[in-house]
Amino acid sequence: MEIIDLRKRFGAEVKRRRIQMAISQEELGERASLHRTYVSDVEAGKRNLSLASMERLSRALGVSIGAVFCSAEDDTAMAVGSSRNEEAADSTADILLVEDDPNDVELTLNAFKKAKLTNRVRVARDGAEALDFLFRRGAYAKHRIRKQPQLVLLDFDLPKVPGLEVLRRLKADKRTRMIPVVVMTVLRKDPRCREATRLGAEGCLVKPLTFASFSHVMPKLSFGWALLRPEVRGFLRLGA
Repeated sequence: MEIIDLRKRFGAEVKRRRIQMAISQEELGERASLHRTYVSDVEAGKRNLSLASMERLSRALGVSIGAVFCSAEDDTAMAVGSSRNEEAADSTADILLVEDDPNDVELTLNAFKKAKLTNRVRVARDGAEALDFLFRRGAYAKHRIRKQPQLVLLDFDLPKVPGLEVLRRLKADKRTRMIPVVVMTVLRKDPRCREATRLGAEGCLVKPLTFASFSHVMPKLSFGWALLRPEVRGFLRLGA
């Protein structure tokens, strides 16, 4: 079996995202408080990265470490597959964040980061992408399903397919109806929250999302946390 160097995969994904943002290695280095040559070595797969450096780079790219590794692992899975029987990529996520506003994505990820939450987060930028991911259609048709997300954070105002319609389809399908869904809105008294609850949503949160606000719906969820501060882990983990 071909051995894939994850350092190179991580570096390639950093480079891809940097180019997508139209910024130079120097600018990325400044945002991450790292030297440009360090960024260059990372993109070339020449660095043994520390967790702190990965976190800085991911934050500078506006995503979580898990999001960078998730994409890198998807590339790895495709690279090692045989031409006749290629193994489908694993696109497992603990949390699916469905949000089109980059600022709200960053705020939500930062809220999780401050709480030292390391569950794997995947971001879908519109309702259609979220449905494709959950039902393994379109770009995700060949992706292997190990498990569905433990939670969907769903914005109401989405391009292509509105949030309420995404929720309606999830709860109408036996493959996805048991996934907890928390909807998000910018309105403190959004009339759509009542309809979302009727459809099966676990709660309705006002953006920008904070960990404090998120914790209010946690007792309703059976959710496995990867890493939390000890003082909040016992409070939030059900059954602890």
